[in-house]
Amino acid sequence: MDMLEYMENYGTEEQCREHLFNNRWPNGFKCPKCEHTEYFNIKSRNLYQCKSCNHQVSVTAGTIMDKTRTPLRKWFLAFYYMSEDKRGISALALKEKISVAYQTAWSMCQKIRHAMGERDRGYKLNGIVELDEAFFGSPTEGGKRGRGTDKTAVFVSVSLTKDGNPEYAKMKVVETEEGESVDGKTALKFADETIVKGSEIRTDGLNIYNILSENGYTHNPKNYDPKNQPEHLHWTHIIISNAKALIEGTFHGLDAIHLQRYLNEFCYRFNRRWFMPGVFSRLVKACASSAKITCHELMR
Repeated sequence: MDMLEYMENYGTEEQCREHLFNNRWPNGFKCPKCEHTEYFNIKSRNLYQCKSCNHQVSVTAGTIMDKTRTPLRKWFLAFYYMSEDKRGISALALKEKISVAYQTAWSMCQKIRHAMGERDRGYKLNGIVELDEAFFGSPTEGGKRGRGTDKTAVFVSVSLTKDGNPEYAKMKVVETEEGESVDGKTALKFADETIVKGSEIRTDGLNIYNILSENGYTHNPKNYDPKNQPEHLHWTHIIISNAKALIEGTFHGLDAIHLQRYLNEFCYRFNRRWFMPGVFSRLVKACASSAKITCHELMR
């Protein structure tokens, strides 16, 4: 969708509100309090009032746009820029494009990334799945590289098609106690959250993954040798490299506290790369159905 087509469909506040209404209530209005379907449209306040219990609700209530003071047309532009370019957009660049304060642009981007993660959380990988860990960020001066580093550890899994091509990806920052590295429990927790039981999981020879075969997965380990077996975990390594390039190229690095949401964004677009003509509408739907998150929660 080019900008001209976008402006024809979403260029006004009324068009954006109508589109959001249809995404929130695709089968017609339903009161969030009593589920009654008849309502009054209070146009002067952009509210919908239930005819049964008199509860008033807006199209943004309970979503990531809850109580926003930013016009919907600017939110929709943010959806557009974050969905149309595979490299994403930084808060600084978005600030200039939609004419808002930097903090507003940053908050909008983070909330949209949160919605992306919530949308993907409902899906699991199946079949043949590659699983590996990666390390993001820069170590402290003189710190170790690779396993044992103080960089942020991330589990990465990629499902493969029958032809051995990548299908879908999942990434999650590893939650460990300070000073501890990834272990079998964290690997199993990630697998349980992202991979269907019974799937074949391919890993390198690291022994933390041996726990998978004891908990409902077919584990296929193989020591990684980049010279003699470059095809092993091939797609996982490429996707990790692409994610790092995105973070360094578009966002020029970031704090570990926010890393998960940027990984959400990367996976969201990667998992929908075959549906790019409709990815904007899919993102609007995701943001309309995702629960609200406060700026205070974004800083945790």
